Amino acid sequence: MPRIFGVDIPKNKKIKVSLRYLYGIGAHSAQKILSEVGVDPEKRASELSEEQISQIASYIQANYRIEGELRRETSQNIRRLIEIGSYRGYRHKKGLPVRGQRTKCNARSRKGPRPRVGGIKKK
Repeated sequence: MPRIFGVDIPKNKKIKVSLRYLYGIGAHSAQKILSEVGVDPEKRASELSEEQISQIASYIQANYRIEGELRRETSQNIRRLIEIGSYRGYRHKKGLPVRGQRTKCNARSRKGPRPRVGGIKKK
């Protein structure tokens, strides 16, 4: 398996799909990276040479924020919102939807499972 920035990318998939295993790179970014480096997007990751993999890695490092750096930046942004006491920070802190979604009947994925009430059985 080829490794790029400490992430094993699958060797049996096409390189345009394999690059999406890196946090911060999506479909459009993967296509753009491969066209800039000059690698065929339809090639399998196992067919790439070490030189091509190093070209891809160096291009990504020069032009994109990925993996740990990107995760750190997003967590710092959320921490900043919480510290300044903004509405969005408050919603992050309470674990509620941040972008205006309703919470009366939906938002179970953000709020977690419903609290169980009742159902106590006697011995």
